Amino acid sequence: MPLHMMLKKKHLSAGRVPLILFLCQLISALDVPLDSKLLDDLVQPPTITQQSPKDYIIDPRENIVIQCEAKGKPPPSFSWTRNGTHFDIDKDPLVTMKPGSGTLVINIMSEGKAETYEGVYQCTARNERGAAISNNIVVRPSRSPLWTKERLEPIVLRNGQSLVLPCRPPIGLPPAIIFWMDNSFQRLPQSERVSQGLNGDLYFSNVLPEDTREDYICYARFNHTQTIQQKQPISLKVISVDELNDTIAANLSDTELYGAKSSKERPPTFLTPEGNESHKEELRGNVLSLECIAEGLPTPIIYWIKEDGTLPVNRTFYRNFRKTLQIIRVSEADSGNYQCIAKNTLGAVHHTISVTVKAAPYWIVAPQNLVLSPGENGTLICRANGNPKPRISWLTNGVPIEIALDDPSRKIDGDTIIFSNVQESSSAVYQCNASNKYGYLLANAFVNVLAEPPRILTSANTLYQVISNRPALLDCAFFGSPMPTIEWFKGTKGGALHEDIYVLHDNGTLEIPVAQKDSTGTYTCVAWNKLGMAKNEVHLEIKDPTRIIKQPEYAVVQRGSKVSFECKVKHDHTLIPTIMWLKDNGELPNDERFSTDKDHLVVSDVKDDDGGTYTCTANTTLDSASASAVLRVVAPPPTPAPIYDVPNPPFDLELTNQLDKSVQLTWTPGDDNNSPITKFIIEYEDAMHEAGLWRHQAEVSGTQTTAQLKLSPYVNYSFRVMAENSIGRSMPSEASEQYLTKAAEPDQNPTAVEGLGTEPDNLVITWKPLNGFQSNGPGLQYKVSWRQKDGDDEWTSVVVANVSKYIVSGTPTFVPYLIKVQALNDVGFAPEPAAVMGHSGEDLPMVAPGNVRVNVVNSTLAEVHWDPVPPKSVRGHLQGYRIYYWKAQSSSKRNRRHIEKKILTFQGSKTHGMLPGLQPYSHYALNVRVVNGKGEGPASTDRGFHTPEGVPSAPSSLKIVNPTLDSLTLEWDPPSHPNGILTEYILKYQPINSTHELGPLVDLKIPANKTRWTLKNLNFSTRYKFYLYAQTSVGSGSQITEEAITTVDEGKKAGILPPDVGAGKAMASRQVDIATQGWFIGLMCAVALLILILLIVCFIRRNKGGKYPVKEKEDAHADPEIQPMKEDDGTFGEYSDAEDHKPLKKGSRTPSDRTVKKEDSDDSLVDYGEGVNGQFNEDGSFIGQYSESRPGNEQRWKLCGQEMEARTMGISSTNRNWRRTLDLNQEKNALCLMTSATPPVLQTTQVIVMNLEGSFKD
Repeated sequence: MPLHMMLKKKHLSAGRVPLILFLCQLISALDVPLDSKLLDDLVQPPTITQQSPKDYIIDPRENIVIQCEAKGKPPPSFSWTRNGTHFDIDKDPLVTMKPGSGTLVINIMSEGKAETYEGVYQCTARNERGAAISNNIVVRPSRSPLWTKERLEPIVLRNGQSLVLPCRPPIGLPPAIIFWMDNSFQRLPQSERVSQGLNGDLYFSNVLPEDTREDYICYARFNHTQTIQQKQPISLKVISVDELNDTIAANLSDTELYGAKSSKERPPTFLTPEGNESHKEELRGNVLSLECIAEGLPTPIIYWIKEDGTLPVNRTFYRNFRKTLQIIRVSEADSGNYQCIAKNTLGAVHHTISVTVKAAPYWIVAPQNLVLSPGENGTLICRANGNPKPRISWLTNGVPIEIALDDPSRKIDGDTIIFSNVQESSSAVYQCNASNKYGYLLANAFVNVLAEPPRILTSANTLYQVISNRPALLDCAFFGSPMPTIEWFKGTKGGALHEDIYVLHDNGTLEIPVAQKDSTGTYTCVAWNKLGMAKNEVHLEIKDPTRIIKQPEYAVVQRGSKVSFECKVKHDHTLIPTIMWLKDNGELPNDERFSTDKDHLVVSDVKDDDGGTYTCTANTTLDSASASAVLRVVAPPPTPAPIYDVPNPPFDLELTNQLDKSVQLTWTPGDDNNSPITKFIIEYEDAMHEAGLWRHQAEVSGTQTTAQLKLSPYVNYSFRVMAENSIGRSMPSEASEQYLTKAAEPDQNPTAVEGLGTEPDNLVITWKPLNGFQSNGPGLQYKVSWRQKDGDDEWTSVVVANVSKYIVSGTPTFVPYLIKVQALNDVGFAPEPAAVMGHSGEDLPMVAPGNVRVNVVNSTLAEVHWDPVPPKSVRGHLQGYRIYYWKAQSSSKRNRRHIEKKILTFQGSKTHGMLPGLQPYSHYALNVRVVNGKGEGPASTDRGFHTPEGVPSAPSSLKIVNPTLDSLTLEWDPPSHPNGILTEYILKYQPINSTHELGPLVDLKIPANKTRWTLKNLNFSTRYKFYLYAQTSVGSGSQITEEAITTVDEGKKAGILPPDVGAGKAMASRQVDIATQGWFIGLMCAVALLILILLIVCFIRRNKGGKYPVKEKEDAHADPEIQPMKEDDGTFGEYSDAEDHKPLKKGSRTPSDRTVKKEDSDDSLVDYGEGVNGQFNEDGSFIGQYSESRPGNEQRWKLCGQEMEARTMGISSTNRNWRRTLDLNQEKNALCLMTSATPPVLQTTQVIVMNLEGSFKD
């Protein structure tokens, strides 16, 4: 019959649960015990004890170790398959198997690649009783790929818009852990508004100006290879609507605005997941993670519910500010519809996630090992569940049972194998495989057919001690096949013990339910089957229980009094009890007021918080007993209010028992001033070494008046005592008499001993000297000893005075030394000190690093490698390597000036480093030097390298020359840093209208050898914006911009009809530019001279006085800003400083709509216009329509002349507010002349008039 090693309790009452727990600890696994002494000759099929995980991800930087351990008798042999075929490890020199084990070690550190050994591995452990197999172990190397390079444009958003910053990490193995940080490696703060999704993206429900930054960086951490990859930084700028409009007006077209959402408050919408419904599938036992992230303004709040159900208690957690719902240990019952709801003050939106929980196979009943004897029957059951239902298949010794050798003793019935009338040849290892689409389970279970006589495994003559009236358990662990019958006997005579008094367990244990004194004795366990018999004796002793015969009693005491609790214990005389007191089930307070002896607990000076429950517990090795009592503290009867103060100082200090290293100090306490003294503080003075300085010596309780003090040698002691209570500390007592202790040898050596050379041929030994108190006697000196660490030399010693340094000369360079510094005085030496290691002085390194290699990473970065120098050549502490690098000359031969050498130092023993900040398309040279504490060694041979081309810098300058009616000429200087060979220039330009709107963009490509270009067929009087880039084969560089205006269409001013006269829009005149003709320049000079003479005449006439029509008009319409004459003193009012500093009004001071309003001045140009507003261009010149035959010109000229004369005459010695006169009418003076002049004279006239009026004002 089967060998059951399970507990099967007979006649065991439900009240004996501790007994069950104890017996369960005695049950062994269902296999043959492999006891090295008792069962050496028993055979057992293999059992897999340890194996690598099914999905085994390895580190490609380390050797591959695939575990497979098994036990069995005889020890099993091991073999492997790889991808379903035999893996011959003998043919691969990199693969070895550990001795006595099936574990494979693949040495890829020396050579080979991890990818070569990717595959599915399976281990087989085999001996003469069968074969056990491991799981299919899928070996894959971990991967941590780099981010693909991408160009990330800066993001500009309105305040309040939503945003998703994508992470899109590279796919690694295992998947990376995603987090967002800035350039300083600080985690970006997250909140209900800003959070990271499960996919790694960073979600903003709405953006704020505080989100503006240029370093949103997504990091991917691959834990398996301990690497972190970084995405390119993302720049985000959040601006208000006004700021955005200004930016658009200055730089962008209407279509270039990022996003079009309003920044007004809005109800929520989901950023993820999309739509109203989605589906999620998860496996049983995993963590179910559901995510909903919404945008809106104000920021939405997320809520979760489960439709037709409730969320599981204790398994539901909310993460990421409730945006993620997690359910741990998910099961099929968690399937259903989950709804997330996003709400803010403007509304709500919901999303339904349909969750389906599937299940990989899991065990209901896993197959268990069977140990049978010949002719017995048994079953192997393999029962598993899953979703979908798993398929069960059987193997025997690793071979599918359908093609294995037939065994007449077994019968397969689905998930069960039935064995009947087994024989020794029926021994085998069976494998059960339960699999579905989500995974598989594989279990090994052996059938071991044995014929063995009984063996008792419990040690002989074991002694059991039990308290009387308690159960006694006597163990008899056994083994045999067929399963032995167990019988128990007491003493040397008598029959077998029966179950009317005793309980016999199937595992051989004898239970005495209620042990009495007469149960003491020797018990014999007998195990027998048809093959033999075995027996074993054990001994049982019954002890008296521990009892508390005098229990503590309830007590009520007054505050400040004393209370005592009594606890007397009776116990077995062979057991020694331990008495412990507890207060409120915890330890007693650490307070001297609580004291205990054998039977009592005493509490002195009871306080209010001493009240509570006090428990006395008596423990022995077999049992314990306890009893409790309650203490209640009440207030004492009222007494007159005392006066509390610090204690008075102690007095009558006396020294007795004066020994070499100790003395007894006695004192008398001063008055405690109604607050008990809690402690005394003793201080000492060393009059010999530190006179006047008192140091702490000891503290004793407030009940002591004597203290035994430990002393140091050769110290002249004086003592004083201070008392302390709850109020504070008393004044010190008077000093005691002095006591000089005898000198002794030092008991300690100097500390901080170091050896460090300052020159190549010396060793400087330093230490922290002892102070006078530590010297222990007169004549303190130091014995300094040294010898080379790695040599056979004897110690060299020298005795020096009380100093802290000694220099050893003539040492080899940088050699390790052992150093000792020992203190001594006139009495003797201190204990032998421990040796410390130091080094003689360093010298400059002798050897330069070799094999310097340069790997150019990109146009601005290079990686340098070198071989380390021999350690002995360093001649000092290696501090690192230093790279000197400089630019020899540009590869384009355009820049040959010398560049100062740059230095980079790499700490420690590194043999490679990166050179950043290189200039593209340049020739560099470098060398490497080793550095120690002394300095640098010789330089390696200079190594040159070239950086590839990069994009150029912007052109150095851009200017526009020779503007004409329809053309502009651009001149520029090449880029200061071409970073390669320029292939061409790219010129882009576009017109700008009067409202600063940008017109269509025109692109031109210009040969690289050009630095001047003329643009023709441009619009007259039009502002253009130009963008100029230089370009190499790598790409375009930065741009330089400039703006310019074509000249005014002169023909249009002279004679082109206004729009209502001619047909269509007037076109630009294609006349010759007469402004550069000599005759025209002479004519202009003559006209200017005439106008100057005219103005001088007007000025002279003005000074003579007189009244003109314009003056009458001004008198009638006085400017309200001009202060009237003061009546009291006949003087004129003065303008404020603010008026004196007002700028002159010019043509550019017109309103933003470029019109001159009539109400701005009573005498404005609107009065002289022709029904339309006068227009001015940006330099203040008038660009209205003119006509040679325009009516009223003569009248205007006459009026203008009169007004000009009035203005000039107004400047007199009486200072009639001439500043305001010129300022208010300056614009009318100039424009009056302009409207009467011919078009070619127009601009020149205006300039002359303006300059003249400025001279008058000055």
